[in-house]
Amino acid sequence: MSTNTNTSTNMIPVPRPSIAVRMADWGRTFARQWQLQSMVIPGVIFMIIFNFIPIYGLTIAFKNYSVISGIGGSTWNGLENFKIILKDKYFWESVTNTFGISAIKLSVGFVLPVILAVLIFELKWIPFKKIIQTITYLPHFLSWIILGGMIITWMSSHGMINDMLGIIGIDTATNHMLDAHKYWAIAALSDVWKEAGWGTILYLATMSKIDPTYYEAAEIDGASKLRKIWSITIPNLGNILCLNLILSVSGLFNSNLDQTLVLMNSQNQPSAEVINSYVYKVGLTQGDFAYATAVGLGVSVISVILLVVTNLITKKLNDNQSVL
Repeated sequence: MSTNTNTSTNMIPVPRPSIAVRMADWGRTFARQWQLQSMVIPGVIFMIIFNFIPIYGLTIAFKNYSVISGIGGSTWNGLENFKIILKDKYFWESVTNTFGISAIKLSVGFVLPVILAVLIFELKWIPFKKIIQTITYLPHFLSWIILGGMIITWMSSHGMINDMLGIIGIDTATNHMLDAHKYWAIAALSDVWKEAGWGTILYLATMSKIDPTYYEAAEIDGASKLRKIWSITIPNLGNILCLNLILSVSGLFNSNLDQTLVLMNSQNQPSAEVINSYVYKVGLTQGDFAYATAVGLGVSVISVILLVVTNLITKKLNDNQSVL
């Protein structure tokens, strides 16, 4: 005797709630969490006003923009502004300077905070650790007006740098800030000095969460201090290292405008002019807003491409796990 068994099941699609139902659910959720939801509202308003509405202004990169005609009244010119950029030698000089300074910052500024964070983490005397952290954090909170004045004074003909060189037998009365060939190193290293201490915060926070039993087991096995750092501390910093690398590489063409405006002078300008200062000069000083917007838009597109490519590379190196 055979029986016919229907093994298939008819899946009845669940109807999607109507807009009115979803709005009612959102309203009840908002009523339950109105305190938290209210705290988000100012941030949302800020983002809309300063991040989303200005996107409309990017259209002037494709127009013959006139202040009198306004954005809506200006005529379209397609990619003409971008064609001018490709032929502008001063723009390409600013690109070279930006990439050179940023490359030095990346090579030194990415490694130094890690080393500094490990050294601070290994300090056992808490009062001394706090003093070191305060000293290294302090430059971050000083503006480039203050730090730039200090650097200009140190680099002057009779400044601290020449005095230190004189102690080791190198007599010079050179004003290093007037030497264009030295500007890349001065700009990059001064920025690293300003931000290295602040850059240790995320690393120290990650290190504090490492299970101390790992170090105890390694010590029982006879591992040295360097071996524990290399085999335990550094691997546990993997995700945050990848994240900082992605952000650093994507910012290669976003130079520090404040620093440039303070340290740049007529003598070092060929090596000091970066993309941001060039956009500032062309846009605000010369009033060519369309050209400056086109430059800024192009740099933003390149930065996004670098962000995506670096994320893909780090994902491959991190067992196909993205940190973004």
